[in-house]
Amino acid sequence: MFQRFKTPWAVLLLGLATPLAAAQRVDVDYRVRFLPDSDQAEVTLTLERGEVLRYLDFSLGDKGYYSDFQAQGEWEQSGPERGVWRPQQGKAQLTYRVKISHPRANGRYDARMTPGWALLRGDDLVPAAKIDVQNDVELVSRLQFELPEGWQSVETGWPRIGKNRFRIDNPERRFDRPTGWILAGKLGTRRAILGKTDVAVAAPVGEGVRRMDILTLLTFVWPHAQAVFPREPAKLLVVGAGDPMWRGGLSGPNSLYMHRDRPLVSENGTSSLVHELVHVFSRISDTDRSDWITEGIAEYYAIELMRRAGGLSEDRYQKVRKQLTRWSRKVTTLRGEQASGPVTARAVLLLQDLDGELRQASAGKHSLDDVARGLMRLDRASTRDLVEISENLLGGPSKVLDTRLLH
Repeated sequence: MFQRFKTPWAVLLLGLATPLAAAQRVDVDYRVRFLPDSDQAEVTLTLERGEVLRYLDFSLGDKGYYSDFQAQGEWEQSGPERGVWRPQQGKAQLTYRVKISHPRANGRYDARMTPGWALLRGDDLVPAAKIDVQNDVELVSRLQFELPEGWQSVETGWPRIGKNRFRIDNPERRFDRPTGWILAGKLGTRRAILGKTDVAVAAPVGEGVRRMDILTLLTFVWPHAQAVFPREPAKLLVVGAGDPMWRGGLSGPNSLYMHRDRPLVSENGTSSLVHELVHVFSRISDTDRSDWITEGIAEYYAIELMRRAGGLSEDRYQKVRKQLTRWSRKVTTLRGEQASGPVTARAVLLLQDLDGELRQASAGKHSLDDVARGLMRLDRASTRDLVEISENLLGGPSKVLDTRLLH
């Protein structure tokens, strides 16, 4: 994230005059072995020097997905939801098993393993953890997969550094873990370089995912997404599958998932694919009951990027506005922990009006693009933040944002 303060010149000059001590680089290796017969994966975390890490306090959730912990050092599990590992000195390993398939309502899955493939989120392979590590230590993380016989390949949203091997590097975290979507097995993959991003669209063989259709639409909108969000990922993985996987789209770090039957462009003129792409590019997250910002921005640009790419004519754009108006006519507030479909639709209308206000007040110098870039610089964006950024650009109060919808 961009820092929200400026570094004093004295501190900067002192930093130039005084060499900083180099951080100790300590290897963390994850090895994942898929076990289709038991619907599990065996995960081994190997720490090169256990003494640099005082503990890892894992959040194991309440589903009972994790089991069979074996640790070099101390392992303490207080109830089903938390486990603490205190590694031994020297090389230390923690091994456990994790259930892959995650059922949802109506017989759907948001993660699934079959005899021929596995589709899951890396966040679930290695659960989130609180970490206590020496200040001068930089953990260098790598991810290695061991695939069952007959499984041909594996794809992640992280850079490949060898056969079924990836480098995990998230500057925002001290404990790098393999977040984002992962797909392994008998796969079909289409690849392209879009801008500076290595794009891969992958799906299990026989699932009927239209990989080239997805890649083509991404190619059309990519330059316009780059222009709005100056933070394109080094790599993007798009994965998909058919029933009984969840019938929707969902983004993750450097990656996104789309169900096979989800249209690339819906009848109402929006695109779930572009919506999730905006989440990946912007990485805007919210706070203070302001999920309307996160979802509203993504849906606004799902329409706007299609329009800028020439895929949405002006008359079709106006019809989309009318549909959004009808759908959201009963919405009285945008505030809430999770934005519903009608709330997101009303948020899009508000953002479209704000964009018009900004363009008119600045004679075309400013637009909602500038607001979006401002929100990207925040760890978490609130309604107050959006109002302040907009009114700074306007040079005064916003008539569009002076509404009970934001109360």
